[in-house]
Amino acid sequence: MSRNLRIVVVGGVAAGPKAAARARRCDPQAEITILEKGEFVSYAGCGLPYLIEGKIPEVKDLLATPVGVLRDAQFFRAVKDIKLLTGKEATSIDRAQKLVKVRDVATSREESYPYDRLVLATGAVPVRPPLPGIDLKNVFVIRHPGDGMAVLAGLKEGKPQRAVLIGAGAIGLELAEALVARGLEVTVIEAMPQVFPGLLDFEMGAVLQRHLESKGVKVRTGERVASFSGNQEGRLARVHTDKGEYPADLAVLAIGVRPNVELARQAGLEIGQTGAIKVDQYLRTSDQNIYAGGDCAEAYHRVLGRPVFVSSGQLANIQGRIIGTNITGGKVAYRGTVGTGVAKVFDYTVGCTGLTETVAKNEGLEVVTALAPGLDHAHYYPGAAFVGLKMVAERSSGRLLGVQVVGPGDAAKRLDVAATAITYGATVSDLSQLNLGYAPPYSVAVDLLVQAAQVMDNKLTGVAQGVSPLALKELAAQGEDFVLLDVRTPAEVQEVRLKHPQVSVVPLGKLREKAKELPPDRLYIPFCKFSMRGYEAQKILQGQGFTRVQFLDGGVVHWPFELEQGEPK
Repeated sequence: MSRNLRIVVVGGVAAGPKAAARARRCDPQAEITILEKGEFVSYAGCGLPYLIEGKIPEVKDLLATPVGVLRDAQFFRAVKDIKLLTGKEATSIDRAQKLVKVRDVATSREESYPYDRLVLATGAVPVRPPLPGIDLKNVFVIRHPGDGMAVLAGLKEGKPQRAVLIGAGAIGLELAEALVARGLEVTVIEAMPQVFPGLLDFEMGAVLQRHLESKGVKVRTGERVASFSGNQEGRLARVHTDKGEYPADLAVLAIGVRPNVELARQAGLEIGQTGAIKVDQYLRTSDQNIYAGGDCAEAYHRVLGRPVFVSSGQLANIQGRIIGTNITGGKVAYRGTVGTGVAKVFDYTVGCTGLTETVAKNEGLEVVTALAPGLDHAHYYPGAAFVGLKMVAERSSGRLLGVQVVGPGDAAKRLDVAATAITYGATVSDLSQLNLGYAPPYSVAVDLLVQAAQVMDNKLTGVAQGVSPLALKELAAQGEDFVLLDVRTPAEVQEVRLKHPQVSVVPLGKLREKAKELPPDRLYIPFCKFSMRGYEAQKILQGQGFTRVQFLDGGVVHWPFELEQGEPK
């Protein structure tokens, strides 16, 4: 009788336990062991900002199943028949003997675990640059439950009043909300020129930054942290950047993570160009008996057509399931990611799927874009809220490349539909006729995503001509003589408007009458709140014989530059 398959999994957070659980379902007789260096396993790391905020009462809530059963060694043994060992640090791999060498964290005793199939799910580690003062008390990173508990302890012990968050990505901005809720003054410092760099284009980031500032968060973009200084007790006192300094009683570095690949590198496994472990479509490493998934491994990007490094709990679970199938005799290929990410930042949902315009252009793609904000459901049904939306498509084929969302409305719904469309290679023409669920509480008659696709279709076919705010800025720099034609009502104009010297106000209802008074040779750029009326104004003027007309993409909602309120001066 042949012995049972021996499976060893290194890493006990997401991909590792998922691979082990799937392997058990596929092979009831396999001997499965999970080795985890820390004390926490199978936890929801994405919930840490909400633990710090207080929305999640205790850290154990991040470690439990949906019905409240703690996912510990006893759970894995009783329910899964999996041996889960915590406090076990894998130090090396003997590929010839098929042994994982381990150090017991508590006793420093050396141990070895034989395997037939090995799964590396070693995750990622936070980027913690060697800056002066980074080891002061109350300077934190956030990755593991222990990190969240350390921040909570820091909030209780020193009763900090001022926090500085370094990095304006998802974790940094989720923590901004958490710490504001705790009563702290919060400053966010971001080295890039905008918040959510890489996930949003500039116009979309500007909408989010305004929301952050409306909640009292100070946002400093284009600044790099240089050092930290403390008081006599060794506790943080100030954060220093290349442009100034900020008093701080607490600081959190949220500037990204890097794949934890030292174990794989020492074992001679191939590391990809992204810095993560190179894997094939079946998530095998360069050793056919060793698989890798989650934050330590590369992931194929369906739009870019090459491997990328992505830190994602969702991706880790998907890859873990595939690995669990394949190490027990299956042959399931990982088809790839489209880079979908979403976060809640105060009252706004912010997210992206596919490519941003910036990334697409850097890849050498010729694109067409649309800023197409709108309401998440019928305006007459209570609670309607706007969703800022940007769509990116390939000009030659019309293939949808990316969608970004920002706003208080139901943006995640639109993002998920866009992610599905990108996954299956849809064009904007395909989306323009998409049959989505409609009822006044859930959508407008033509859903916002479909509206955006129709705008894109109009642009691609030459029916509509739009100009983005950044393109408009370039026109101004070139000395172009244009008129920004505000076609909103006087009440709307008084509420908020573009602070720009070339704005002229002509309400849409009076445009046909006033058109004969406008010089015909100038460039007119009509706009409104969302630019739906701006597009109407474009067609009116073109119908009156004006040849130089382009509506302003995104209208006032997506104007990334200065706005003003009150009576016009």
